[in-house]
Amino acid sequence: MANLRRGTVEFCVLALVRREAKYAAELGAELGELGLLTSEGTLYPLLSRLRRERLVETTWVESEAGPPRRYYSITSAGRTALSAFHQQWATFTAGVNRLLEEKR
Repeated sequence: MANLRRGTVEFCVLALVRREAKYAAELGAELGELGLLTSEGTLYPLLSRLRRERLVETTWVESEAGPPRRYYSITSAGRTALSAFHQQWATFTAGVNRLLEEKR
């Protein structure tokens, strides 16, 4: 199950930032609530990779409650990647569901 989670969490991050920019702690909390993130230690390397791949961009925003926060937002390349994943995911899950629901 961990490998399946690992392969999909990056697209879940893209889905979370497609409507509004979010900072890492927000992303970690939302992913955790959904059972998609077991450790925040895995989130930061993932966000760095998404930045390097130009799927997200960042801006620093001053915080009233402490140091500035880095907010992540989706890029057009990120939207394209998310759209492609969505199509592939629908096909993949439909196939898996068919197999799991087959009567023997």
